[in-house]
Amino acid sequence: MTTALTLLAPDTWQIRPGDYALQGTVMIPGDKSISHRALMLGALAAGQTEIRGLLLGDDPRSTAACFQALGATISELNSDCVVIQGIGNLQEAADVLDAGNSGTTLRLMLGILASQPGKFYAVTGDSSLRGRPMKRVVQPLQSMGATIWGRGQGNFAPLAVQGQTLQAIHYHSPIASAQVKSCLLLAGLHTPGITTITEPALSRDHSERMLKAFGATLEVDPELCQVSITGPGQLQGQQVTVPGDISSAAFWLVAAAITPGSELFLPNVGVNPTRTGVLEVLEAMGANITQENMRIVTGEPVADLRVSSSPLQATVIEGKILPRLIDEVPILAVAAAFAQGTTVIRDAAELRVKESDRLQAIATQLGRMGVKVTELPDGLEIIGGEVLQGAEVDSWGDHRMAMSLAIAGLQAKGTTTIQRGAAATVSYPNFTESLEAVLQSP
Repeated sequence: MTTALTLLAPDTWQIRPGDYALQGTVMIPGDKSISHRALMLGALAAGQTEIRGLLLGDDPRSTAACFQALGATISELNSDCVVIQGIGNLQEAADVLDAGNSGTTLRLMLGILASQPGKFYAVTGDSSLRGRPMKRVVQPLQSMGATIWGRGQGNFAPLAVQGQTLQAIHYHSPIASAQVKSCLLLAGLHTPGITTITEPALSRDHSERMLKAFGATLEVDPELCQVSITGPGQLQGQQVTVPGDISSAAFWLVAAAITPGSELFLPNVGVNPTRTGVLEVLEAMGANITQENMRIVTGEPVADLRVSSSPLQATVIEGKILPRLIDEVPILAVAAAFAQGTTVIRDAAELRVKESDRLQAIATQLGRMGVKVTELPDGLEIIGGEVLQGAEVDSWGDHRMAMSLAIAGLQAKGTTTIQRGAAATVSYPNFTESLEAVLQSP
């Protein structure tokens, strides 16, 4: 085994390039989106829910803590089996609910809390989350009759919620956002009538799949990018197996593709078609990726992925594929830096309101490593094919930036120091251990 990553301090990573390849098997942590939803629906369901393969990152821990405060009984979190005794009607929490760094926790939870008649809640998050826009869910909830107060006319946490009996609506979302859609579906679950959400493009559909599995009445029309839920509905506890997160797998797909002599095997990865844009883009760039042993696990498509090194070519990433790979843009930007030609990413303005302004973060931090990056209002232009230079960079406190910069540093000339690398624990607690395990001297 070759050592390439050193912890200079608990929050500072040092990446040293070397003469090595990536070989072996990487067990991908559980899907973050599915983990959140399993915890939430298990808390709302009647009876017992068992979750296997739960992601043990900071974000799902925030979700579990919030729903424990709302009255659900949740066993100690582990990846083997988490047991939830659902409560159905939530209690008022004795304290402010803290979503930590998790936008999914806060936005989806708002739909649930707003539809609990006669109960009052206060919700907040860390400094990063308190700066992220909430009006995209608050406004449609208010159209349903929700009473929500907050900074910036309800756009920023902390937020206060007075639960109400809501009115079903048909909401035409201006953006393709699984968080907006899921928030309104969860509100509609407790609302009399049919609540319908129409999007401009298909966003990830984990909520629809899991709500159906828990017994909700849903109608989905993929051609119209539309979903309807009939409420009020009662969920029933289920057994849920969480597949590996394709967003986490993406780091290894790019790492193996750009590192000569590499081949990695990634078993049990979720390949939900609303999430596989990253596979399509990498294959269009020339990456050598195969999907094996395709199967369905708890309603979700799953496959084993195999990737080996190959020269990459630039591409254009735009349009309706963006909602299917929005979280993978940072690591795709790293792939573009090693691809021959100019890669253009458009229609990605949503990246400006993630854990960081990811367009600015990518442009500035890869720029420090010598990549020719032009920041566009809604995307990036990246000229690839030049040797990267080791540099001191910063994750901006963003888990996906931290891991993307680490992968870039593996093939840079000279040492790369990453400030705030520990942000990776939000979605990938054992990233550094997995990296060390697959580095092999040729």
